[in-house]
Amino acid sequence: MKAYERMTRRLAGLSVDRPPNFNIMMTFAAHFIGKPLSQYYADHRVLVAANMAVLEAFHLDIVQAISDPYRETSDFGAQIDFPQDGLPLCRRPLLSDPAQLLSLKAPSPESGRRMSDRVEAVRVFRQRVGGDIPIMGWVEGALAQAADLRGMLNLMYDLTERPGWVEELLEMCVKVEIAFARAQVTAGADIIGLGDAVASQISPAMYQRFALPFERRIFAAVHELGALARLHICGDTTHLLDLMPLTGADIIDLDWMVNFEDAATAFADGPVACGNFDPVAVVLQGTPEQVRASTLDCLRLGGSRSFSAAGCEIPDGTPHENLLAQAAALREYGAAQ
Repeated sequence: MKAYERMTRRLAGLSVDRPPNFNIMMTFAAHFIGKPLSQYYADHRVLVAANMAVLEAFHLDIVQAISDPYRETSDFGAQIDFPQDGLPLCRRPLLSDPAQLLSLKAPSPESGRRMSDRVEAVRVFRQRVGGDIPIMGWVEGALAQAADLRGMLNLMYDLTERPGWVEELLEMCVKVEIAFARAQVTAGADIIGLGDAVASQISPAMYQRFALPFERRIFAAVHELGALARLHICGDTTHLLDLMPLTGADIIDLDWMVNFEDAATAFADGPVACGNFDPVAVVLQGTPEQVRASTLDCLRLGGSRSFSAAGCEIPDGTPHENLLAQAAALREYGAAQ
């Protein structure tokens, strides 16, 4: 069974040979092919090569154009530092003064240097594996993008001190993200992942005002073009489990601190739960037997439509045998059904 069919059948609750492996790999993938992170972030050819390598080596069911949260931020005009083999850094928020919003210009995914590079990665994926392997593009949620432009601490104050201003910023951000999502789907993405990590740090009431409506708008645009939507909010989202399905997401990632059975129950027949064993304690630091047990436990708790993945990105330095143990556990689970 090819990965694309495996994904679509699992989403529909139909039998599959094994549940899909939707691990997110970025730094691990770059170093797996011996490339520094700066090249992975800057050159879509490196990103594609890294994804194709881990796809085959670790039996994944997805290739993905995710790399770092600063593609849109960089094209807005922020100064982003890219160490040779380290994580990118934004040392000064582009919107250090709220008044700067008046002169902020929205970038285009076609002309933005880093956004267009991600679109090109999707296009190459389509040529290589289209129709056989699900291709995932990626955008920032409007609230996450606002935090990248304004700075996390500043934005946390803004949510209470100048909420109307935040909504103006979110309106600009959501339009950029919708355009970016559409460009990636047009290039060949089957799925658009949306990262909104900051949402785990706010109350349900704030989520309903400052995150949910904008996630919903992005996913509506994705669905209009016939693609699937994957919501990824790092951290403990237990307090948001009843709200996250209202985004319209088809797949919702859960980080390891969320009770996976509770999430699957809350999602019911709506979005599928994806996850959610601990990427550090289990995947990076655990044994193959621990990975096997955690993989099977999550599948048992997540129900007949759940996808397998660590709660967040696979850490750099993860033992290869642990990832192979996950793949073996998925085959074991499928054979027993």
